[in-house]
Amino acid sequence: MKQEDLVSQISARLNEVQNMPKMHNGSIMQKLKEHGFSRRDFMKWAGTMTAMLSLPTSFIPQVAKAAELADRLPVIWLHMAECTGCSESLLRTDAPTIDSLIFDYISLEYHETIMSASGWQAEENLESAIEKYKGKYVLMVEGGIPEGSSEFYLTVGPVGTTGAQHCRHASENALAIFAIGTCSSFGGVQAAHPNPTNAQPLSKITNKPVINVPGCPPSEKNIVGNVLNYLLFGTLPSLDAYNRPKWAYGLRIHDLCERRGHFDAGEFVQHFGDQGAKDGYCLYKVGCKGPYTFNNCSRERFNSHTSWPIQAGHGCIGCSEPNFWDEMGPFEVPLGDRLYNTTFGGLGADATADKIGIGILAIAGVAIAAHAAIASFKK
Repeated sequence: MKQEDLVSQISARLNEVQNMPKMHNGSIMQKLKEHGFSRRDFMKWAGTMTAMLSLPTSFIPQVAKAAELADRLPVIWLHMAECTGCSESLLRTDAPTIDSLIFDYISLEYHETIMSASGWQAEENLESAIEKYKGKYVLMVEGGIPEGSSEFYLTVGPVGTTGAQHCRHASENALAIFAIGTCSSFGGVQAAHPNPTNAQPLSKITNKPVINVPGCPPSEKNIVGNVLNYLLFGTLPSLDAYNRPKWAYGLRIHDLCERRGHFDAGEFVQHFGDQGAKDGYCLYKVGCKGPYTFNNCSRERFNSHTSWPIQAGHGCIGCSEPNFWDEMGPFEVPLGDRLYNTTFGGLGADATADKIGIGILAIAGVAIAAHAAIASFKK
């Protein structure tokens, strides 16, 4: 599609959204201003989000407008079997960010962590929101979901409705459905062997299309970015084989890692605390799963975008990949040291990733062998 056609499509979509009723008095810009963010700050943020969504810089005004219209989008957020870490990472910031403030301002019609209602009132709020915004709300689900004969392991409300029933009911009339976090996307730790509750990802519970936003937890930008993407286009983003948005999960951790130069040079941490660790060498030999993991952590980071596990000195554990609890562990042992049924084998994310993955593993073998040879020669 030509750029001018895409601009026209997005403009028509945003005009459609603008005609939808507002959920709040005031505006998102007013809320940002109250927290000390200027229009310049907001436009810089919009530029970052535009780049994240793989759009040209000329689309910054459209992305900014989509963010300003986010209060037109009612959201129902369900909690299943999880630790609430995905919600916490978004809501419990040390200081409000533009992402978290926009998410706060979205009309969260139901979210158990932040709502004051409980018991029958909470259930009434959920049913009221589903009925009032039928066919117009976005459903976000956090957590794995016990299924089949094990559904009773997770019940909600005084009448003993199962979590799976809750999800099916809320999915029926949702405009778009997002599985937030690895538990909802792929089952998470609840689905790890032997999976006594038969926990399943959301996509196994509903027959509606589900966009997976994995991570333990995913970054706030990946959550808010999906809302913006839907506001801009009114349809599902381009997805990989695991239904993850390619704009967020199209590259491996390894591709943008700050330690990549040491990997290419064959400079590896041999054990935690050694001189290589102090010098910022590659963490592959102490278990980093960056070459196998698709996510943008190395670009977005955590804790107000200040750091992330590899910067802090521990390798990636592959938390945004399917079945990572079973297949990526032990987390401090390199996968090259053992037989491993990776997601690249037969069920790769896509054909390109398969080739890249195989190539990078070959490079890893060469780099490790070269490093060993040099070390041996020095001795």
